[in-house]
Amino acid sequence: IDFDLILENVKDLNVLAGEGISQIEHTPGGARLRQPEPLPLTLYQNGIVMFNGPFRPYEDPSTQQCLQDIMDGYFPSELQMCYPDGI
Repeated sequence: IDFDLILENVKDLNVLAGEGISQIEHTPGGARLRQPEPLPLTLYQNGIVMFNGPFRPYEDPSTQQCLQDIMDGYFPSELQMCYPDGI
């Protein structure tokens, strides 16, 4: 696992996802600016934790696919169900 590549690509993906850019949220009385919700990803020596979910070891095929997507420069494909319009 290329941790340097993962960190570099996560930074790039964060920019694509709108990091630091406020979005307009319409409310009943008008509108307000809001920041996109972060998606926490914690890398450990032997696995990852995404969101506040369970620990996922690197040997797990779904963890390997998630990290491969990131190393390829894409948002993890497993997030498409939660974020069908993108992150």
